[in-house]
Amino acid sequence: MQPVLFNLYSDSTQADQLAALLNAETGQIDQRQFPDQEHYLRLLTDVTARRVILFCNLFEPEQKLLPLLFVARTCKLLGASEVILATPYLCYMRQDHCFKPGEAVTADIFADLLSAFIDRLVTVDPHLHRYDSLDHIYRCQTQVVPAAPAIVRWIKEHVSQPLIVGPDAESLQWVAPVAEALQAPHMILLKERFGDRDVRISDLNLDDYPGYTPVVIDDIISSGQTMMQTLVQIPLERRPYCLGIHGVFADDAFEQLQQRATVITANTVPHPSNHINVIPELAAALA
Repeated sequence: MQPVLFNLYSDSTQADQLAALLNAETGQIDQRQFPDQEHYLRLLTDVTARRVILFCNLFEPEQKLLPLLFVARTCKLLGASEVILATPYLCYMRQDHCFKPGEAVTADIFADLLSAFIDRLVTVDPHLHRYDSLDHIYRCQTQVVPAAPAIVRWIKEHVSQPLIVGPDAESLQWVAPVAEALQAPHMILLKERFGDRDVRISDLNLDDYPGYTPVVIDDIISSGQTMMQTLVQIPLERRPYCLGIHGVFADDAFEQLQQRATVITANTVPHPSNHINVIPELAAALA
């Protein structure tokens, strides 16, 4: 039976591409808000015995979360065979540990909440820092979609002789598969963090790679300090690329980085720098 895809407050072009790749019917929802701002939702597409895909980008999640939960539960009550959340960006992965007494470990709490409403979660390279996998905190089925194949496609098309650089040890998980697929050299730097905007990066020596274009890759670019401390070591005439899977770009981070590099991101967080399309990878995981 043909699956149904509902687009919940997310990019319509991405949703249409995903539906086309999956040969899914685009579901329709009647929705509005009451005067007190409570949500009214009514599914106009039959979901009985059908696989339902909820396409909802959970970047800036606060206004999206309750409607998402309402639609997910309604689909189950109406007899959907499976309810899948497909989100290019998975929120609430940052606070995965209690650093100070009284802090909420929101990664655990959010995972527990979401798991009660969906059967399966499919997302692109979540920020797994202290967890080995999403299964550590989610009780539903989970699947991580690597952005590496999409990054490789983009680099092949735009950089003739790349040197793949990771700004810290954690970036190895993205740098290594990209470098291997491209048969390109790579190096991993060391990082010390002293605060949200205070990081120190080990020295970057490019002497052994004349003629190569540095391509610095990390999963999330937020304050941009990790990237910036790497980029300032690269001569401006070599004009590196700064690639991020999730471009959050707090404050003026994007503008600052653009002064040192060409900044490119995947289309997991809507931004003008989105030039790497991960929707085909997301569709393959959902097929």
